[in-house]
Amino acid sequence: MDQLLAMRIYRCLVDTKGFSAAAARLDTTHSTVSRQLKLLEAQLGVQLVNRNTRHFSLTPAGERYYAACVDILERVESAAEDVTDKRRKPSGRLRVSMPLSVGTLEMPDWLPSFRRSYPDIRLDVSCSDRLVNLLAEGFDVALRISGELPDSDLVARTLAISDEILVASPDYIARRGLPRTPAHLAEHELLGYSGREDGACWQLAPARGPAVAVKLDSTLRIDAITALHASVVGGLGIGAFTRHTVRNDIAHGRLVHVLPGYTLATRLYYALYPKSRHVPPKVRAFVDFVAALYGEPDAQ
Repeated sequence: MDQLLAMRIYRCLVDTKGFSAAAARLDTTHSTVSRQLKLLEAQLGVQLVNRNTRHFSLTPAGERYYAACVDILERVESAAEDVTDKRRKPSGRLRVSMPLSVGTLEMPDWLPSFRRSYPDIRLDVSCSDRLVNLLAEGFDVALRISGELPDSDLVARTLAISDEILVASPDYIARRGLPRTPAHLAEHELLGYSGREDGACWQLAPARGPAVAVKLDSTLRIDAITALHASVVGGLGIGAFTRHTVRNDIAHGRLVHVLPGYTLATRLYYALYPKSRHVPPKVRAFVDFVAALYGEPDAQ
């Protein structure tokens, strides 16, 4: 059995989450992919893929072997790049996971520039607020917006630190007036994000002094930042977002900064990728690009 071929087929099988999808990508047959998997499992003496469920899933051994396959195959690719000109031009398919807010509200601003800079990288982007398992699900990089991250087997590169701020549409402000103090928020429609544990209360921190707690007796709570953003832009009320998420909206007059003397929680933008002695050029190029982008003064 060709070990490298089997590993490539297995990696493709995991990346595509199915025999038919893997066969289509590899331009082969379902039976060929299935046969290679059986030969690989027989050689290793372990089961890699669960076959007793409707959904494709890996066994614990399958997850460990997938991570090893990715590492080995990328080393092989790196060895080839060392003797070609490809090292100067990162290339290949790059699977990226990012939050919905980044994918829909922020990525359109920088994606054209990235494509021009790295035309040989084929981006495969998944936009979801679900916390994906990079190794088990075959992602190369994940972007996250959160507080401090727990320790893990991933490299976590901090891209930016951004305060959350309150915003509303000009139409809403024209109808309901502009709040001048946190106490005035009791007279307004406050739109909550139910995807956070503290989504029922805003802690507004002034530049100096203690934070002010504002309870959200919301008539509308939403579990997706993009839908919350659309509701605020549509004039339904006041919402909280990272400064970076709404900076273009404020600059173009679609949203108004409410209570500019106060901020909410500080959120951190991260790029996460698997630890490896060899970071693939395509991963390094993407992470360096977004790090430079979010590190710009006006990106905070």
